[in-house]
Amino acid sequence: MHDASLQAQLSPPVSDLHRAMDDDPLSRILRDLRIVGVSYGCCRLSAPWGVNFPRDGTARLHFVVEGSCWLRVEGNEPMFLQAGDAVLLPKGTTHCLSATQHGRTTCITNMPLRPIGDRVYQLDGPEVATAVIACCNVRFREPCLNPLLELMPTVVSVSGARSDPTLPALLAAMADEVLDQQIGAATVLSRLADVVITRLIRAWVRDGGCEAEGWMAAIRDPKIGRALAAIHQDPGGNWSIEVLARTAGLSRSIFTERFAQVLGLSPARYVARWRMYLASTLLVEQGLSIAEVCARLGYETGPAFSRAFKRHLGVSPGAMRPRRAA
Repeated sequence: MHDASLQAQLSPPVSDLHRAMDDDPLSRILRDLRIVGVSYGCCRLSAPWGVNFPRDGTARLHFVVEGSCWLRVEGNEPMFLQAGDAVLLPKGTTHCLSATQHGRTTCITNMPLRPIGDRVYQLDGPEVATAVIACCNVRFREPCLNPLLELMPTVVSVSGARSDPTLPALLAAMADEVLDQQIGAATVLSRLADVVITRLIRAWVRDGGCEAEGWMAAIRDPKIGRALAAIHQDPGGNWSIEVLARTAGLSRSIFTERFAQVLGLSPARYVARWRMYLASTLLVEQGLSIAEVCARLGYETGPAFSRAFKRHLGVSPGAMRPRRAA
C-alpha cells in the first residue's frame, strides 16, 4: 500500500497530463503534425564535391555524420557545418552543400541515387568518403503549420536550439538507422524525423523566435494562444467574438483588444484569413470541390464562401481549382 501511495503521488493522473497539454497552445498546434512524402539519403561524398538542392515544396533536414561541409543559401552567409551539426530548412529554399565554401555543385536530381530500402537512398562518391551526410526531405500532411513555417528563418540549426539537449541524440539515432541499413529503417526514420522536426520547431519558438512578431507573440500569450490553437484545430467552428473570448478566459472587450494588439488584426479577420488560406490549399493541392470546402470551413452557402474567397485572395475559388484534362 505504501508503494502504491508513493507512486500515485509521483505520477500525476493521465487526465492531468492531458489537461496540461491542452493548456499549452504550442503543443496543441504541433500535436497533429504528421510528415508525408518523406525520403532519406545517406551521402558518402569524396572531395571535391558539391550538391545543389532546388526548391521543391518540401522542408529539408541535413545532418553531418562524418567530416564537414559548407551550406550556402541565397541571401545568407555561408555556414560551416561539421560532424554532429544539423540544419532544418523549413521553407525548402534552394541551397547547396559543398566540400569547400565556393565549390561547384551538381543538382541532386542529376546524381546517381541508389535505393537501399523503402524511400531510403544512398549516394556514393567514387573515392574514399571525406564526408557522410544524412539528408531527408519532408512534407506536412496538414497545412496547419504553414503560418508558423513562414515566420521561421530560412535556416534553423540544432546548435541554436539551446533549450533541447536531446536533439543531438535523436539525430545520432537517425544516422545509425541510415548507416546500418537494417530492415524497417524507413519506419524508424520517419518516426525520428517527426520528433526531430517538431522539437526543432518548438525549440526555435522558445529560443529564437523573437524576430517573428504577431503570430509568435500570440502563441506565447497563454490566453490568446489558447484561442488561436482552437481556431487552427477547428477552422470551420462558430468562432464568434463571444466564443473566442470564452475560450481564452477573457472578457469580450479585453480579448478583442489584446488579440488585435499582438496579431495586428481583428479576431474575425484572422479567422477569415486562415479559412481562405486553408481553402486555397484544399482546392489546389487536394482537389476538393467548392461544396466540400464550404462544408469543411463552416460556410453555409457557396456564394458566401465565393465572396469571402475573392475578397481575400482576389480571384474566385473556381479559378484556383486545377483544370482537368479533356
